[in-house]
Parts: sequence; C-alpha cells; structure tokens
Amino acid sequence: MVCATKRRRGRRPWHWKEERVESKAKIMGHPIHPILILFPLGLLTTSVVFDVVHLLTGSGKWSEISFWMIAAGVIGGLAAAVFGLIDWLAIPSGTRAKVVGLWHGATNVVMVTLFIVSWLLRADAPGDPGTVAIVLSFVAVGLASLGGFLGGELVVRLGVGVAEGAHLNAPSSLSGRPVGTGSTGVQREE
Repeated sequence: MVCATKRRRGRRPWHWKEERVESKAKIMGHPIHPILILFPLGLLTTSVVFDVVHLLTGSGKWSEISFWMIAAGVIGGLAAAVFGLIDWLAIPSGTRAKVVGLWHGATNVVMVTLFIVSWLLRADAPGDPGTVAIVLSFVAVGLASLGGFLGGELVVRLGVGVAEGAHLNAPSSLSGRPVGTGSTGVQREE
C-alpha cells in the first residue's frame, strides 16, 4: 500500500498546497528587507576584512575604518530588522517558514549585538581594538553567514517574500500590471 503523502513521479503530495507569503513592507513593488540587508552584510563583513589587514600590518588606520564600518553596519542591520519583523509577523503560525524565520531573525539579532559590543569595546581606541573586540567581530560574521543562509532558505525554498504567481516572464513591478500576466501583457497560462 502506498502512503497518500508519498511523492509520485513529478507529483506533489495530495496535502501539499503551494503557498507564498508576499512581503508586507514594499517600495516600488519590491520587499524592503532584502534591499536593506545588503548594506549591513557588506559593511560588517568588510569590517572584519579590515581587522585582518590591521592584524597583518599593525596599522591602526585599518581598525579605525573597521570601527566606522561597524557603526554604519549596525545602523543598517537594525533598519533591516524592522522590515524583517514586519514580514515575519505575516508568516502563518505552525509552518516551517515561521520557525526558520524565527531562527533567521534570532541569529541576526545576536550577530548585530556582538558587533555592537565589539564597537563599544573599540570606542576608546578605534586604532587599537584589542583581541576581544576582534574575536567578537569574527564570531559575528560567522553568524551573519548562518543568518544569510536561513534568509535564503526562506525565499528560495519556502517562497517567503515572493510575489504570488511570480514567473520568468512576469512584467516589471513598475508596470502596474499584475504578476499573473506576461511581460507583453498576455495572461499567463498554468
């Protein structure tokens, strides 16, 4: 006897329903959270690179640059978190997406907190941050990688933040046409 939920060639289990949760916070048709996360991820990761350069060269100018990159990255991370929370609240309870979203958010909150502590430890002498401040940044950037992976899982595997009916020939979000139409305006066939 074959279980009703077992996958059969190319078919989805009978109880599986295609669901997507569109972002609730958008600008010009695009979710705000994924737009904003690029800045803190880039700034905070690069701050660690400059810490490495500081360690290799002994030059305090690199750790000073890192100090200011951390400040900007933390501000960007906090801004992105607001919109991430808005989107997470829209995910239905009891779903894998809600759990993954919780871990994604918690990982990133811890990551930003570690960078804040690192920044505070550097505040008196940005050119000579000390070992603890640098180690905290290294741990935090590892958490940023995990948080980024979980965010990718939400979008790519679980469809969070993806427009309902999204497809390869969807019209531009600036066109004002619904996603279900093609780029030529013709209604998409399933």
